[in-house]
Amino acid sequence: MTARVQVPKQAKRGEVIEIRIAIQHPMETGFRLDDGGRAITKNVVNKFTCRYNGIEIFRAEMGSGIAANPFLDFFTVAEASGELVFDWIDDEGVTGSERVALTVTG
Repeated sequence: MTARVQVPKQAKRGEVIEIRIAIQHPMETGFRLDDGGRAITKNVVNKFTCRYNGIEIFRAEMGSGIAANPFLDFFTVAEASGELVFDWIDDEGVTGSERVALTVTG
């Protein structure tokens, strides 16, 4: 799985920054049927976390009500230069991860 992450490359210490991530995933609800009338197995991204310099700052648990290619938007305070690490897993156990560097000035 891949994702598109939007995080400012640079921020001032104490500044509130917006973090956006769109994960490419079909998010199959388990309610649809295939061409043969059989139920398509549920497979959604069910857990997502974001860590900033190793500290968890955001967690989401998702279910079948989330649309394909889930988009998450949240905020944090820029405290120190470092790395934001995004991790997620779907119902089939497939994992994804992205890393983004953040430079904090001032």
